Amino acid sequence: MIEELGDWRGPKLAQLRSLIKEAVPGVNEELKWRKPSNAHGVPTWSYKGPICTGETYKKVVKLTFFKGAALADAKGLFNSSLEGNTRRAIDFGESDELDASALKALFRAAADLNVG
Repeated sequence: MIEELGDWRGPKLAQLRSLIKEAVPGVNEELKWRKPSNAHGVPTWSYKGPICTGETYKKVVKLTFFKGAALADAKGLFNSSLEGNTRRAIDFGESDELDASALKALFRAAADLNVG
């Protein structure tokens, strides 16, 4: 699915997938929530519970962390869905650089939250 995105969103989502896999060895990736408007589904990563989803929109690639409100975000990565009680998201535009070390720390923290 990720590889089929023909524009900048495919490589951006692939970068994020790579960072998740580096940060959380053994992370599980599934495609969920298939529907006519999104036949491939939504990439969803989990480790002993859900970590985040990766969705693509026309102008952004969005990572939504299921328990983002419970995560410390020292680098201020969360920039979307900030009003919710549970979830938090990060929207990445085409020219946005990825802070690999900060993202990996966030992925690890989300996985650690599931472990207990």
